[in-house]
Amino acid sequence: MAIQVLCGSCKATFSVSDRFAGQTGPCPKCKAPIKIPDAPVKGVVVHEPEAPSTTSAASGRAPTAPLKRQDRPISPLQWTLVAVGAVLALVAAVIARIQWQAAPPPGFLLGAGAPLAIATAWLGYVVVRDRELAPYTGRSLAVRVLICAAVYLALWVTRAFLPEQVEMWQWIYYGPVFFAVGAFAAFACFDFEPGTAVAHFSLFLLVSATLRWIAGIPNL
Repeated sequence: MAIQVLCGSCKATFSVSDRFAGQTGPCPKCKAPIKIPDAPVKGVVVHEPEAPSTTSAASGRAPTAPLKRQDRPISPLQWTLVAVGAVLALVAAVIARIQWQAAPPPGFLLGAGAPLAIATAWLGYVVVRDRELAPYTGRSLAVRVLICAAVYLALWVTRAFLPEQVEMWQWIYYGPVFFAVGAFAAFACFDFEPGTAVAHFSLFLLVSATLRWIAGIPNL
């Protein structure tokens, strides 16, 4: 491999063999002594990149490993509580129907909508939330669930002020209002997409309508 040499006196450039690297010799043109530079390193040395680090304790530099977000699924204990709560709700609805089968159930049964709204608001969020986003937890989740449940409960109670027998054509007017209010509550509380917000409210609607029918309360 030839080495390019520049004479510092006459500024002449020429090439010499790399076997003369590091030696001193006269310039072919002006005879001034020239130090031949070392031969360049042959090839390119590629170093293996450092392994990503998750802490700065050893290197003193910021961590380079990507942060892994761990999803928090429902624990077995929570699933057990959900199953037990569902069974108790069904049993209570059946007892209410047997107890007041000859007359409309008393108004205080509407209070059952409070725990139902809270349970379905929480369970619905866990089931339909976007897994690509970090979940709400702790106090933030509790506040959002309570706000959404309060709106759902208000819709539960509102049904009591409608006529006991609502014709299907009347739901053309009532239905969009209920869905708009319920879906907007889920949308605002949990940052859902519009379709997901409707699905969240639909879960409450399905559960509440089923329990109301079993208990003999006019359906939503």
